[in-house]
Amino acid sequence: MLRLIAYLLSLGLAAASAQSYAPVDERPPALAREFRGAWIATIYNLDWPSSPGLSASGQQAELRGILDKIATLKMNAIIFQVRPQCDAVYASAIEPWTASLTGTMGQSPGYDPLAYCIQLAHARGIEVHAWFNPFRALANNSQQVAGNHVSRSMPEITKRFGTMTWCDPALEATRSRALNVILDVVRRYDIDGVHLDDYFYPYPSGDLRFPDGKSPAQRRSYVDNFISNLYSAVKRQKPWVRVGISPFGIWRPGVPATIEAGLDSYEQLAGDSRKWLQNGWVDYLAPQLYWPDSPQKQSFSTLLNWWRQQGSRPVWPGIATERIGGSQDHRPASEITHQIDVSRRIGKNWNGHIHWSAKSLMKNQGGIATKLAATYTQPAAIPPMPWVSSKSPAAPGVNAAVQSGGTFIHWQPDDTTAKIAVQAKIDGTWRTVQISPSGSKGITIPQADVIAVTALDRFGNASAPKVLGVK
Repeated sequence: MLRLIAYLLSLGLAAASAQSYAPVDERPPALAREFRGAWIATIYNLDWPSSPGLSASGQQAELRGILDKIATLKMNAIIFQVRPQCDAVYASAIEPWTASLTGTMGQSPGYDPLAYCIQLAHARGIEVHAWFNPFRALANNSQQVAGNHVSRSMPEITKRFGTMTWCDPALEATRSRALNVILDVVRRYDIDGVHLDDYFYPYPSGDLRFPDGKSPAQRRSYVDNFISNLYSAVKRQKPWVRVGISPFGIWRPGVPATIEAGLDSYEQLAGDSRKWLQNGWVDYLAPQLYWPDSPQKQSFSTLLNWWRQQGSRPVWPGIATERIGGSQDHRPASEITHQIDVSRRIGKNWNGHIHWSAKSLMKNQGGIATKLAATYTQPAAIPPMPWVSSKSPAAPGVNAAVQSGGTFIHWQPDDTTAKIAVQAKIDGTWRTVQISPSGSKGITIPQADVIAVTALDRFGNASAPKVLGVK
């Protein structure tokens, strides 16, 4: 009995000595806003998994490692390739499992990689944008295919092109099939974005041209139709899911005037990406600006400046982190951090960029991960989408107390809240400490004089901050 009394007294003394927080009349600085993404390619096992046939536990450990690195670097999004070539990195009733997982197309890896990725990423406050290749059926015709692969189940919509097989975009059956595949994922998985790359029509191969008898203008109309329908369909289903495209980085040779290119994406790939941006058929465009700032014929900053003048939606450039130290231009890691700085300064749109690709960050290629620690100094919130929704969520209920030399913060979000941003004023300086999933309910941070807690919804809208200071 005496021990119980002593224990209860100790609890009371601890509670009495704990300092609590109360509302104060102070405003924190605005939250930093920046899309900080990285592509995770599954085709050819470029980024993940490291090899086909790796055990399920081995695959999961590698994916955890990538997401831990992304979180440690204070990045907030991944572009995860889920449909490399009319196959699936998720459980699909439409298409076979990709061979990148087990080495055999159609063979289950024993778990659902996309569901697992979403679970892990969201727990770390990281968005998952599902990356689809809409029309590429096979990157190499020599590979073995499953019985339900499109080249066997619907051969009438496919065409061989050199060493590849392509679903013909001119056919309504091709476009509707690709749209159904994407919408199936949007319906069944809690993804944050749908992402397409530059493969609408295949890149030219010497004198070889895609054998459809269609003019470049006709091809563009088919692709435009697909992009427009995709955007509308995704927004009808889940309006908070972002639609993004990463086209070839140069819209047309000679645009702007100093720019040269050996490929005309507009004519040869049917990629009128400027139109998609201008017409609002994307929530962001991520042109693959994989060149350094000089020479001027393919200047990163010249191209980015032009792109950001072409529409009101965000342009978040793809940057070639993978080319650090390469033989092509011996690019130093400082070129990548320079490009991030340029992206933050150029143009009128929301900040953001995407690294090609995750492997270079994992390898700390040329010391880039070390340099990024000085570039991403604080967590950043994903930019909002005011063209879709501008309604602010309610401020969360918050209480806080000093405990064991730190500040414990507990929040109660409403149903619209997806993430919680915590800012703290410590030794007179404000900083964003963490952006957490709302379901985590609370965190402990170093002892702070003042805290500010902000709710963020799926659209990126922010509530008024709830500001508390030590009594």
